[in-house]
Amino acid sequence: MATILFDSIIFGPVNSRRLGVSLGVNLLPPDGKVCSFNCLYCECGLNQERRTHSKMPSREAVSVALEKKLKEMQQDHIMPDVITFAGNGEPTLHPEFPAIIEDTVRIRDQWCPEARIAVLSNATMLHKEEVVEALKKVDDNILKLDSVLDSRIRQLDVPNSPDFTFERLQEQLCRFDGDLIIQTMFLKGEHEGVSVENTTKEEIEGWLEALKKIRPRQVMIYTIDRETPVKGLKKVSREELEEIANLARKEGFEVQVSG
Repeated sequence: MATILFDSIIFGPVNSRRLGVSLGVNLLPPDGKVCSFNCLYCECGLNQERRTHSKMPSREAVSVALEKKLKEMQQDHIMPDVITFAGNGEPTLHPEFPAIIEDTVRIRDQWCPEARIAVLSNATMLHKEEVVEALKKVDDNILKLDSVLDSRIRQLDVPNSPDFTFERLQEQLCRFDGDLIIQTMFLKGEHEGVSVENTTKEEIEGWLEALKKIRPRQVMIYTIDRETPVKGLKKVSREELEEIANLARKEGFEVQVSG
């Protein structure tokens, strides 16, 4: 199982399929994974196989590491297009996440004012007002919506909380008044003898209806690109992704496809 863990606070820069030259920020421990989802396709592996024995980095440690890296990049005349919060799990789980975002905005404005700040989040912490307010401060607030069916969400994303439902998620996503990016992973295959395909007519129609209510300024759709911790998962073809994208485009949405 060739999954990936990031062993430092700052990683990259890397060429992201969706974001360009991305400098990564990992707010989770370097020796394992901390996440409120346990997605079958996660490149960091499954939660139970990636137990951590260390703490999350402090707010100060994140600030120091980010500023140090940006100084180095400036000296090398290479600056990021985006500073991306991702890493070994769900970044908004960090107890100092709102303060870290404030620090990052300040540091970005000083060292690379043209760079964007992005957060890749599974949207499980939107019940916390301080997390919502922090996400409103970043340039690219990228939130996950893999299905409109609770059964599929439990199958694919495996949320830790039994209270996590599509209906509640949709309500919380609507709070951003369209200033967000929806990210959806489409895939096929089977797990434990049951289909995991979330490109069925029912799900695509429901997904389009959800987009109309959420009104995101952009939609990102993609499929698996690396080895997954669970076997039996399959890519969706580029052609089918484009077909799904065109359905959303007909509804007026800007859609980015990564096949």
